[in-house]
Amino acid sequence: MISKNRISQIRKLHAKKFRDEEGLFLVEGYKCAEMLCDSDFVVEEVFATENAIRENETWLPKQKVTVVTKEEMSRISTMQTPPELLAIAQQQTNLPDIPTDQRVLALDHISDPGNLGTIIRTADWFDIRHIVCSPDCVEFYNPKVIQATMGSFAHVYVHSRPLAAFLREESDRRRILGTFLNGTDIRTLEFRSSDIVVIGNESNGISDEVSKAVTQRITIPASAQGRETAESLNAAIAAALVMFAWR
Repeated sequence: MISKNRISQIRKLHAKKFRDEEGLFLVEGYKCAEMLCDSDFVVEEVFATENAIRENETWLPKQKVTVVTKEEMSRISTMQTPPELLAIAQQQTNLPDIPTDQRVLALDHISDPGNLGTIIRTADWFDIRHIVCSPDCVEFYNPKVIQATMGSFAHVYVHSRPLAAFLREESDRRRILGTFLNGTDIRTLEFRSSDIVVIGNESNGISDEVSKAVTQRITIPASAQGRETAESLNAAIAAALVMFAWR
């Protein structure tokens, strides 16, 4: 059983304001929760149905588990179809420094939670461990972002920085590659492990301020007919194609 007061406290974490105030976030579903519990994140509490405990007994007993009913889970979950397992964890405040010899993905005003989560998941697949987000990107700890990563949030460090200033500072020792409709074809570019690649907003691309910090424009080529009928690529798809070429 879980008290009404505790349910109210957890439901507050659905809102960014309270996640920031408490320094906590929600992780929902078997896969994401298992990855969380096997990561460096500090787990505050796990809520699970009796069925979830039976199905995940190999790792759940190590955690502080509160048994809840499906009805109680539906009251604390952010999902339309509630999972049978939900965890609360502490946000990470002291991220490691970004190595100057490792690939970095920079995101300029990515606003869709599904896109950010998918980009994080894809970065994990291609072993890109650091992502720098502009402050106007959707919040990393948004439950929809966490769900879309399918657990990869636990393996990739996501930094929030004033992006133009960060890129200007890094441009003395790295190339800053920005994705545009016109630029060097990524199929012909010799990528470097120290490069930073910038992906722009879903609708407007890379902002003018951030564009000024880009040292080389790159592009994902379209077929002639495709360029005539499709305006642009989805941000997460563009990021995936560039990361594939990069690796």
